[in-house]
Amino acid sequence: MLSKGDDFPLHQTPEPVAYASSDRNFYDRYFFNGYAPDGETFFALAFGVYPVLDVVDAHFCVIRGGTQYCLHASRKLGMERFDLSCGGITIEILEPLNRLRLKVESEGQAAGISADITFTGRAFPIEEPRFTWKRGPRTIMDYTRMTQNGRYEGWIEVDGARVDLAPGTMGTRDRSWGIRPIGQPDPQQPQVLPQFFWQWTPISLPGRSVFFHLNAHPDGSPWNTRAVIVPDGAEAEGQHHTSDAVLESTLKPGTRWPAISTLRIGDETFTLEPLSRFQMRGLGYTSPKWGHGLDHGDLEIEREDIDLSSVAPARPDNLHVQMLCRVTPASGASGESGLGVFEQLAIGHYAPLGLSGLADPAQ
Repeated sequence: MLSKGDDFPLHQTPEPVAYASSDRNFYDRYFFNGYAPDGETFFALAFGVYPVLDVVDAHFCVIRGGTQYCLHASRKLGMERFDLSCGGITIEILEPLNRLRLKVESEGQAAGISADITFTGRAFPIEEPRFTWKRGPRTIMDYTRMTQNGRYEGWIEVDGARVDLAPGTMGTRDRSWGIRPIGQPDPQQPQVLPQFFWQWTPISLPGRSVFFHLNAHPDGSPWNTRAVIVPDGAEAEGQHHTSDAVLESTLKPGTRWPAISTLRIGDETFTLEPLSRFQMRGLGYTSPKWGHGLDHGDLEIEREDIDLSSVAPARPDNLHVQMLCRVTPASGASGESGLGVFEQLAIGHYAPLGLSGLADPAQ
């Protein structure tokens, strides 16, 4: 089947663009988050394409007054990967690797959430180390991700209350593609206790961006990690990549959510102090109903309002969070202060934080 993508010189195989891979878990994903300089506004958007499953889904969330307002949408892809719209959520690529526009317009029973936001990158995106994770003979993950901090402008409206994004609204976007578990679980997978540990800290400082991520085994040994410092305006050759980084993290008692933590990169040390919490299930991550790649038919749209004060922290679909953090140089150090996000997903055992069972909270 030919599609719009076939008129662009981007083929990677002899097949038309519609045919991405023979692996059912192949995906192509966009992610965005943003936050006002005072920390009062936080929003996020996710958009996933699953060519082999012939499904596309999208999600948009904004936090106001202790409530996380979420819009979920899913439809048949129809093998057209260049149609970046789903149930009122649309991505426009204005300038590749630099400027993108996000448009949201909910309708029907999901009405009440709309937005028009433009992202502009602060520097060239970073390319992270290839994520490859195997369990015995099976490839669980094999994907590439690029990440970029940027500035946002535009507006968000919830139930008739429109708010313009404040000057200085910052945030992060990423693009990843490859293989990771999507859709219904594979019935032939061995029945073992799931384990996955992930931390990510994209930080926005006044003149530069700081990135750190860690995927680790149950004993704490990393299978993918990297820290990068990127001055504003830097091209790829102006980025400082290093493995000399350590995140000394703590957990909020009774949860698996991050508390005050310390990030050391080379000679610099930053303190991350959580200000607010964003539940990633609002974007489909670990959501029982809106998990990525699930088939909802030709089109399904739903609104979900999450009362953040009543979230059960030990429920498995609530483990995955992003904490908006105030980021400051360690005591006695000179340097820039700013805001950033501490994302964490800790499923199963993780010895360094004393975690056991599937979702048992920290003691």
